[in-house]
Amino acid sequence: MTTTQKPLAGLRIVEVSSFIASPLAGLTLAQLGADVIRIDPIGGAADVNRWPVTADGESIYWTGLNRGKQSITADLRSESGQSLVQRLVTEPGAGGGILLTNQAGRSWMSHETLSALRSDVITCEVLGRTDGTPGVDYTVNAGLGFPAITGPVDHGGTVNHVLPAWDVTCGLYAALAISAAVRRRETTGTGAHITLPLEDTALAIAGTLGYLTEPQVNGHGRQGTGNDVYGTYGTDFGTSDGGRVMIVALTPRHFRDLVELTGVREAVDAVAAALGADFTREDDRFTHRAVLTALFEPWFASRTTADVTAALSTTSVLWERYRSFDDVVGDGVLAGNPLFAELDQPGIGRYLAAGMPAAFDGEHFRTGPAPDLGADTPT
Repeated sequence: MTTTQKPLAGLRIVEVSSFIASPLAGLTLAQLGADVIRIDPIGGAADVNRWPVTADGESIYWTGLNRGKQSITADLRSESGQSLVQRLVTEPGAGGGILLTNQAGRSWMSHETLSALRSDVITCEVLGRTDGTPGVDYTVNAGLGFPAITGPVDHGGTVNHVLPAWDVTCGLYAALAISAAVRRRETTGTGAHITLPLEDTALAIAGTLGYLTEPQVNGHGRQGTGNDVYGTYGTDFGTSDGGRVMIVALTPRHFRDLVELTGVREAVDAVAAALGADFTREDDRFTHRAVLTALFEPWFASRTTADVTAALSTTSVLWERYRSFDDVVGDGVLAGNPLFAELDQPGIGRYLAAGMPAAFDGEHFRTGPAPDLGADTPT
C-alpha cells in the first residue's frame, strides 16, 4: 500500500518501444507514479517472447520490464494506428503530451509532426549510434574499449560483459531527461525534443570515469587488471571448500584490518621496507598488489568460506562472497529486503519483484503486474 504521494502522479507517458533501454525508462517512470501506456504492433514487438521464459514459453523478460503499464496494440503501419498514437500523445491536459520511443525516424510520430498538434509536446527518442544508425548494447560496447580489458589478464581475446550496462544506463538517463523536460515545461510552458543515443550514453560514462581521458592526457589507455580493482587494493581469494570471496581495501584502515586479520604484519612491513613502499597509499597498494596477494592467499586458502566470512565480518574490510543467482534467491536475500514484495504476475506466477530502489520517506514505490499484451486496446 502506497502511503506517500508518488512524485510523478498525474503524468501520462506514451511509450512506443521494445527491448531494454526505452521500456526500462517507462518502468522507472511508472514506479514513480506516471501513467505509462505502452503501444505495440499487433502481436507484439520483437521483444514480446524474449528469453528468459517460463516452461510454458511466457516471457519473464517482457513482463519484468512492463510492470504497471497499460498495453495497447495497433497496426502501426496503418493510418488509423498512427492516428491513435498521435491522439494519445497530444491529448490536452497538464500531464500529457509525452512520447518515449526507441523507434525514431517515423515521420508520423516525429517531434515536428506531434508539436504541430500540441505545441508543448515532449518527445524522447532513444537512438543507437550517435549518427542515428542502429546500435545495441553489445555493438556499442564492442566499439568502446571495455571488452579489451575485461576478463583474465592472460586471455588473448576480448570478453563481452553479461550485464547490458549501457542499455540500463540509457534507460535511466531517459527517465531523468523526461522528468527534467516536464519540470522545464511546468515553469516555461515549452516542450522538448530529446534525443539520447545509446552510444553517447556509453561514451559519456566512459569519459566521466576516465577511461577516455587517460589516452588524451597520458598518451595511453588503461590495461586490463582481471579481478583486481584498478587503482587500489582489491581482489578475489579462494577458500578451502571451493568458495570465493571478493575483498576491497579502499582506505588505510581497511588495509590495516586485512593485514591484522591474516596475520602477516611483519611480512607486509618487510615488503614495504624492501620496495620503499607506503601501503597507506592507494597507488602503492595497487602497484604492489601481486606480492600483497601472495601474502594474504594462504590465510584464505586454509579456511572455509563460512570461517572467512565470519572473520571478515568483524573487520572494516569491504567484502562479499561470490554467489550465483540461485544462491541469492535461496539465501533469502530478496525475502529479507524491503525493496522486494510479492507480485502475482499472470502467466508467470507469484514471485518477489523489486520496486523503485530509492526509498521515499522509507517507502519503495512499486507497480502492479504487467498487463496482457493489448489488454487496454480501445474497442
